[in-house]
Amino acid sequence: MIKPELLAPAGSWDCVRAAVSNGADAIFFGLPKLNARIRADNFSEEDLPELMRYVHDRGVKAYVTLNTLVFTDELPEAERFLTLLHQNHVDAAIVQDIGLCELARRLVPDFPIHASTQMTLTSPEGLRFARKLGLTRAVLARELSLRELEKFKAENILPLEVFVHGALCVAYSGQCLTSEALGQRSANRGECAQACRMPYQLLVDDVLKDLGDRSYLLSPQDLAAVEEIPRLIELGIECFKIEGRLKAPEYVAAVCQVYRKAIDHAWDARTLTTQSASSSARPITKEDHYKLEMTFSRGLYSGWFHGVNHQELVHARYGKKRGPFVGRIESLGKDYVEVSSQTPLSLGDGIVFDTGGDTNHEQGGRIYQINGKKLFFEHQKINFHQLKRGDRIWKTDDPRLEKELQKSFKTDAAPLTYPVSFTIDGCLGQPLQVTATTTQAQATCCSTHLLATAENRPLTDSTLHEQFSRLGGTPFHLDKLLNNLPPQLIIPLSELNRIRRELVSQLISAATSQPIVTQEIHSKLPELLAEIPHCSKQKTTNEKPVLSVLCRSLLQLQTALDCAVTELYVDFEDIRRYREAVELVRHYPAAQIILATPRIQKVGEQGFFKLIEKALPDGVLIRNLGALSYFQTSPLRKIGDFSLNVANPLSAQVLMNEGLERLTLSYDLNVDQVISLVQGAPAHWFDLTIHQHMPMFHMEHCVFAAFLSTGTDHTNCGRPCDRHQIKLRDRVGAEHPVKADVGCRNTVFNQKAQSGAGYFGTFLQTGLSRFRVELLNESAEQAKNIVTTYQGLMEHSLSADELINTLHVKNQLGVTSGTLTVLSQ
Repeated sequence: MIKPELLAPAGSWDCVRAAVSNGADAIFFGLPKLNARIRADNFSEEDLPELMRYVHDRGVKAYVTLNTLVFTDELPEAERFLTLLHQNHVDAAIVQDIGLCELARRLVPDFPIHASTQMTLTSPEGLRFARKLGLTRAVLARELSLRELEKFKAENILPLEVFVHGALCVAYSGQCLTSEALGQRSANRGECAQACRMPYQLLVDDVLKDLGDRSYLLSPQDLAAVEEIPRLIELGIECFKIEGRLKAPEYVAAVCQVYRKAIDHAWDARTLTTQSASSSARPITKEDHYKLEMTFSRGLYSGWFHGVNHQELVHARYGKKRGPFVGRIESLGKDYVEVSSQTPLSLGDGIVFDTGGDTNHEQGGRIYQINGKKLFFEHQKINFHQLKRGDRIWKTDDPRLEKELQKSFKTDAAPLTYPVSFTIDGCLGQPLQVTATTTQAQATCCSTHLLATAENRPLTDSTLHEQFSRLGGTPFHLDKLLNNLPPQLIIPLSELNRIRRELVSQLISAATSQPIVTQEIHSKLPELLAEIPHCSKQKTTNEKPVLSVLCRSLLQLQTALDCAVTELYVDFEDIRRYREAVELVRHYPAAQIILATPRIQKVGEQGFFKLIEKALPDGVLIRNLGALSYFQTSPLRKIGDFSLNVANPLSAQVLMNEGLERLTLSYDLNVDQVISLVQGAPAHWFDLTIHQHMPMFHMEHCVFAAFLSTGTDHTNCGRPCDRHQIKLRDRVGAEHPVKADVGCRNTVFNQKAQSGAGYFGTFLQTGLSRFRVELLNESAEQAKNIVTTYQGLMEHSLSADELINTLHVKNQLGVTSGTLTVLSQ
């Protein structure tokens, strides 16, 4: 087995130093573009050479995140980035976009590419697709349990990387459209607005439910898997990743310290070499847990490693940094609070009072005086009238710990030294000759004195070893020394010192004078784009526009059939009812039915795909890479859905080569980006969703189970999703419906439907001819109104303005800047 790599976030130079100085084996960082943490400081292209020298001189690897979707007009820039990274000896790129993977494989085939967690890899089937792309490592979704990871070990498809510490996204990475829909920012483009950390109210069957002080209904605790390290090593995970490119260097230092210790201890115990283990490789202590909590914590939890627990993952009481729990207010005085502290407190420590209300308006400050159980604060800094007995107190800052952590990275970690071997030759009356050899260079130096017979203290192996091991302050350390001298010879020790210094100087000059050989890399993008079937910039089609409808109930399906819709998508929570849907459609010979897979497929969930097959539909709507692999040889029609994240022609080409009939354009594309993509690939490859309620969060977290039951998972929650409809009311009053799927995963949909009808004429000019309407909770009457109105648009008997006014929808396509407005207003 390979000892797992500790991979640390580096959002700034101080974070790089903190990671390197505290035991990270590798760092990951972003450049200003194509980077899923665009708000981090990040690094410029000009920083790359210095940064790579710094980490490589210290034996640390560096990975660059190109982990966003790539739009068509960005492909030349993406190719330039790949070339730049390869030429600067970056160790790997972390990539989301399938097209970018294909470009990298053709452009720089020897450059390692890692699948980002944004690729939503949740099953061995999906991993096989990643291997076909030429990827060398996969960062798995955070939602996988230890038991599920066992299945990956058995398959042994690709080296695996998992997150072990840091913030948990409530939605599956790569499948969150919330920032776009509510905040005009795309999570798939590195601009997450953290809508999951906002307060929400819960409406159950349109009645507001009193949840007490729980309002952060979508904000998970932070991941801390330090106790799971031994088991993860057993499972063969090759890289342990720390989240946090937006975090402070003190956080990076503390987390690296603790996980370095945990990995070393677990590895030594496993390999039975504890007697040679470093003295620092001890089990994790309370002090270590304190460091993790103090540097950043919304509560620390094992995430999904032990399976789903809907009562623990999201406590819902706050969505921001807390730190260690101090205790509850026992009494209040005029200028103090009294508390039995569960956490050590000192003068100058920062604390916050948790009153159970809005955390954006809470009080806190630094401790000014401690008198027994009484905590005093600077005069008039705290309004004690707003506090009450029982309020929680959290420790949010520890200046002493902060200074201690800063010491670890304010002085740079020393570069690695390289082994050098010395060979010593000579004979009586001749100069002494010393040859120094490293893996990269060789140097020889002769003495200016002649070797003489020694009356006492002749040159011995011990003497020579002592003199030539004095390499402190140089890039070298003594590896081997071969003494070929006859006995009883001598030369002044000062001459040995001069020779050693001269040899070191020659070796350094040899290393620095060697030109860096940069392999010339020729663009492959024109060649790749030329392989896509020919398409002109302006397209016209004689095909009549085709309207398909996605239905989420039998009632909606019957309504669509009554409206003479001939291509029907069905997405039911209970896919056992798919057979009933197929039987209904079979009464309409002109109609075809395409059944949707779940958006996520985890280990052991192939049964969902088998149920779809047994229902005998005409086709399948493929929503994940596992389904793409499973259905590849199926005779069913295969349509790729938006969740495959097709944003450029290269991605489209890769997926179409997997046997798909068509692809649904990514919901990250605005109108201009849709046009650009369709100009680069055949228009008949694509479906465009022209009407929908944007699916914002798609998550393993079940709001039904967490807040309408006491159950931990689907086995004991009582399935409140079967009996209730729920909505989440945000801070501006918008009420967003929540739906559960067959895997008990929840999707939060935007309250207001959006329509691309205003661009319908433009789309026809590009050659697009297939348009989809997606229904949500509409009644039969509402569904009929929507379908017939869009049929009028397709038949040119109704204008886009008339449609928008009739249906009261937002005139918008996609979720990125250009056509965005705030839908929640």
